[in-house]
Amino acid sequence: MRKKIIAGNWKMNTDNVEARELLKEIAFLLKKNFKKGHKGTPTIILIPPFPFIGSCSEIVFKNTFHIGAQNCSSEEQGAYTGEVSAKMIRSARAEYVLVGHSERRAYFNETSDLLRKKVIVALKNDLIPIFCCGEMLSDRKSEKHFDVVKKQLDEGLFFLTQAEINKVIIAYEPVWAIGTGVNASPEEAQEMHKFIRSLVARKYGETNAENISIIYGGSCNASNIGKLCINPDVDGGLVGGASLNAEEFVKIILSI
Repeated sequence: MRKKIIAGNWKMNTDNVEARELLKEIAFLLKKNFKKGHKGTPTIILIPPFPFIGSCSEIVFKNTFHIGAQNCSSEEQGAYTGEVSAKMIRSARAEYVLVGHSERRAYFNETSDLLRKKVIVALKNDLIPIFCCGEMLSDRKSEKHFDVVKKQLDEGLFFLTQAEINKVIIAYEPVWAIGTGVNASPEEAQEMHKFIRSLVARKYGETNAENISIIYGGSCNASNIGKLCINPDVDGGLVGGASLNAEEFVKIILSI
């Protein structure tokens, strides 16, 4: 059975002290407002900047969180100055890694060939990829949004085996909604999530499609996440700016 997931992507924000304090505050507010182990508790993934993964992991393992990384190298090791390998990330006790976030695709020109390598190296090092896909506003206006998302999945993810696809989370993040304050409507999100699940079913069968978690990313907040996640194919959220506010992030967690 697929999981409900709330993942907080802190992007390039916080310093080491701020990151630890934010995590502690989230933990405190959750403990205060939500009994551990309560039925329906979502999987909570916090995704800090690279330098703080280790220090955040020390706190996380005392609480009910999981840690992820915002990216990983497509190479396993070697003379790649400035890169961070999946093995390094896993050794810092992270369990998840974002692959193909729209900001990586747009600002760092990450291609489908590169993303395939990242998915492979992540799985090889026991990291769960959160594979991001989504269209630009021009794609949606020209009614190419389904074609764009299908192409991204076909090229970057659907080379995996049936056993491997079960280890992946898919995040649909319409680029026009990220950081803009404008999110997809519940109907738009459900339509795309249902489409993505149908693509998984066509490639890997109905059982795998029903088991894979597909989360929504794009200006998620406490006021809209509940309306989004009530849809049968929306399994949670990839939260950006709102995850930097402990009270708001906890409200989001409690809303699904």
